[in-house]
Amino acid sequence: MKRSKNYKKASEAFDLERNYPIEEALEILEKFPKAKFDETVEVHVKTEIDFKKTDQQIRTTVNLPHGSGKEIKVVAFTENNQEEAKKAGADIVGGEELIAKIAKDKDIAIDVAVATPDMMPKLAKIAKILGPKGLMPNAKSQTVSPQVEKMIKEIKKGKASFRNDNGGNIHLAIGKRSFDKKALKENFEEFEKVLRANKPEAIKKAFVKNISISATMTPGIKIKS
Repeated sequence: MKRSKNYKKASEAFDLERNYPIEEALEILEKFPKAKFDETVEVHVKTEIDFKKTDQQIRTTVNLPHGSGKEIKVVAFTENNQEEAKKAGADIVGGEELIAKIAKDKDIAIDVAVATPDMMPKLAKIAKILGPKGLMPNAKSQTVSPQVEKMIKEIKKGKASFRNDNGGNIHLAIGKRSFDKKALKENFEEFEKVLRANKPEAIKKAFVKNISISATMTPGIKIKS
């Protein structure tokens, strides 16, 4: 992969193989050359799970104290709580007619989908559209509940879901480069606390193999954990 001059310059400013305390890692990140846009800061985790085993799957949520810095678009699937969903800040609200529209269009431009329990059987019609995008409402990601207002407000405030991919890796945006180091540190620490609390019982050895943080256009910095 061809790297930019800024990327190469940043790579020379620290030890790529060293594990840094989060405070020091954030100081290094702050000194990297910046892009012309507000880059997203992400945490990347390599776990020891066997992603093929259902009892080792990781899927949960974290309430980032300072949010991710991204405007989250939420769709609410509900028949009886539509006004409540709109007042809570949902960007798109609807019931069966919305499901039919998505089934026809084969797409929907949103970041998170929530639903009331009665809508779940009806969502089967568009599961093949929402599922591959990671948008299917799910109890484990706390996006299925009769408490529509609570779900939406928490997501808008900073609740984020994360899950392992097919390599046993986890990726989550924890802020922007415009965030101060204290906010990024607190977001990172909350994520790490939730991650470790969700260690699958089947894993008897060390759960986390390595953790790193990076911005959109920077190299990753390994974190001491």
